[in-house]
Amino acid sequence: MITFLLIFGFKVFAPTSESMIVVRISPLEPYKSLIHAIGMVETQSDTLAYNPLEGAVGYFQIRPIRLVDYNNRTGSTYSRNDLFNYKISEKIFLYYAAEIGPYDFERIAKTWNGSGKNTILYWEQVKKFL
Repeated sequence: MITFLLIFGFKVFAPTSESMIVVRISPLEPYKSLIHAIGMVETQSDTLAYNPLEGAVGYFQIRPIRLVDYNNRTGSTYSRNDLFNYKISEKIFLYYAAEIGPYDFERIAKTWNGSGKNTILYWEQVKKFL
């Protein structure tokens, strides 16, 4: 009797050959931790940050020259005010990060920051938040 119930029970609850199981998988976000770390170093995650000395704007502190370069490379027409929009700023950051690839956070961070000796200090700060 128990065997019959087990066999019958499994048959009732088992998927048929016509069944489909849908599994939702989270998207891969290889830069997620780096984005957080750079945001903390640059602005403590403030999307409305503005640095009047450099004209740097938003979460990633995008400077005017980088915005011009991005617009020229991609055909975009973003303005400085658009950089207060996190999604736009993130798109610009990811464009440059993707040129290097997701496996060299140090090089991405240093390149994002600029050039010279200050990039070494910048990377040390970024590492604290990774």
